[in-house]
Amino acid sequence: MTSSAGPAEAPVSAGASRLSPPPRAVALAWAALATAIVLIVWAGVLGGALAYSAAGALSVPGLAIGLTGAALGAGIAWYAARGLRLGLSARRRDAGGGDGDRLAARELAAKSRVHSFGAFSTSLALVLLLALVVLLTANDASIIDTFFNLDYMLRSALDVTSAFGLNIVIALGAMAFVLVFGLVLAVVRMIPGDGARPLRALAIAYIDVMRAIPSIIVLYLIGFGLPLAGFPLFSGLPPAWYAIIALTLTYSAYVAEIYRAGIESVHPSQTGAARSLGLSYGRTLRHVVLPQAVRTVIPPLLSAFIALQKDTALVNIIGAVDAFSQAKFFASSNFNLSSVAVVAVLFVLITIPQARLVDWLLARDATRRRTRRTR
Repeated sequence: MTSSAGPAEAPVSAGASRLSPPPRAVALAWAALATAIVLIVWAGVLGGALAYSAAGALSVPGLAIGLTGAALGAGIAWYAARGLRLGLSARRRDAGGGDGDRLAARELAAKSRVHSFGAFSTSLALVLLLALVVLLTANDASIIDTFFNLDYMLRSALDVTSAFGLNIVIALGAMAFVLVFGLVLAVVRMIPGDGARPLRALAIAYIDVMRAIPSIIVLYLIGFGLPLAGFPLFSGLPPAWYAIIALTLTYSAYVAEIYRAGIESVHPSQTGAARSLGLSYGRTLRHVVLPQAVRTVIPPLLSAFIALQKDTALVNIIGAVDAFSQAKFFASSNFNLSSVAVVAVLFVLITIPQARLVDWLLARDATRRRTRRTR
């Protein structure tokens, strides 16, 4: 008695792999290597052109630029060649056909692509850097002499740095007032109920108008308008106070929106729970909502204060002798802008640490949120 059998299944080869093939890596690696080689040639030609640009005389800086570019290009080519070797190894392993070989091939191909993309990005960065160097050294390094003359920078550094103290004072004073006034605006804008509608409308109008007017216009109006008006409380103030008032009026509008975003980020259940315990709206805002909101908005607040610090350089339009004003005096008397570069360096020195602090706070907040989700 013969038994019936179903349709025969196609046999699976012992060496066949059920995994997807590795990503293409060899062609990308060849392109990265070719780009690095072209970069080496271009750097060599550029170095030669710079080395003999001055009437046939050998220029040591130009030769150094060319040799440095060629050496860096050689390093990139070596890195790209490693990617090519990994890509070829991935192709050979994938030819085996088994799951183990294909897994190894996928890993090798991924590493090859990392090397190739790294070589591409480094080549682009090196090209931009060399282009910047060529721009700075062109025309007998006239740009360096105009903006970064070390002698003029050292001669003006003491006076500019001393005047920079006024920028710091204005920034700190404005920050203190902005923190308070911005919070008041945010709270007034978010008062619930129909009875507070006029106050909300007034706060919204103020925020919209002050965010629409450039800071320099507000500073000009306050710095010259208040003394011309002859108002008793504001007619005899020093220019630094006019700058603090103007920056406070402007940046309070921005900070109010930052506060509002932080308040709205607090879950409504927090407010509902506090009100169910008998807390008034004001006490709920003070003890429950604002402590959570302020912790949330610290990074964007710091970003706003970085912008405020930079706008302190505008105070020279109302006669305040800050770092920029002092640098302009020195530049006009020496027909050189290196003193202004000192001002730029001072702002960079106080701004970049704050920017890194913002990044650290954001990263810490993201880590805390991930930790809460995993609990």
